[in-house]
Amino acid sequence: MRRVIYPGSFDPITNGHLDVINRAATLFDEVVVSVAFNEQKQGLFSVDERMALLREVSPKLPNIRIAQFEGLLMDFARRQEATAVVRGLRAVSDFEFEFQMALMNRKLEPQIETIFLMPAEKYTYLSSRIVKEIARLGGDVSAFVPVSVAAALREKFATPKG
Repeated sequence: MRRVIYPGSFDPITNGHLDVINRAATLFDEVVVSVAFNEQKQGLFSVDERMALLREVSPKLPNIRIAQFEGLLMDFARRQEATAVVRGLRAVSDFEFEFQMALMNRKLEPQIETIFLMPAEKYTYLSSRIVKEIARLGGDVSAFVPVSVAAALREKFATPKG
């Protein structure tokens, strides 16, 4: 079984993430889309909310599974018996960080490869951070995220902080 882990914060999931998931699903027997939990980072959406959104919008393919992890990615990948980790590369600016992480992960677990996938060109500018900023300022994010994610963003930013 060729199992790959696609880790991320997915805060929120974007159409670019979904594109990478679809690409990975054609290359591997199973794609484990893994929501990273880091108690030191405060996301817009809770881990449970991100998991629910991922389950709702992920392609309904039999070889995609949604999971949560915390701690070292390589420990999680080993427990999942993964052969690889997939990372999306949007632009050259992503490469340096991703390259360093891939080399460190190789040191931690030489048997697990890192595979870089580029999303479709129309998504290369897209990031969760930018989507959140547009939504926070009242902009329309419907071209960048699934309908239910756009609704969840509107709801988050409509809620008064108190």
